[in-house]
Amino acid sequence: MDNDKIKLFEDKRIRTAWNEETEERLFSIVNVVGVLTDQPTQQNASTYWAVMKKRLAEEGANQLLTNCKQLKMTDADGKKPID
Repeated sequence: MDNDKIKLFEDKRIRTAWNEETEERLFSIVNVVGVLTDQPTQQNASTYWAVMKKRLAEEGANQLLTNCKQLKMTDADGKKPID
């Protein structure tokens, strides 16, 4: 199966990766948040996600409902992440 792909949702791009070991498709939370909150850029979506996590922590939600692991994914413009 494919490794890194861009999926479209309502004409907006969401980065994905395939985990061979667990046979699961992983999605970029920043891209998902950007689509769901109608953010104009990936930077805006990233900022929105960071602020939302900070606010949740301040309200006593010290962890997310699901285990969101941070993965390095290729950007929509094809740039590879820096290690």
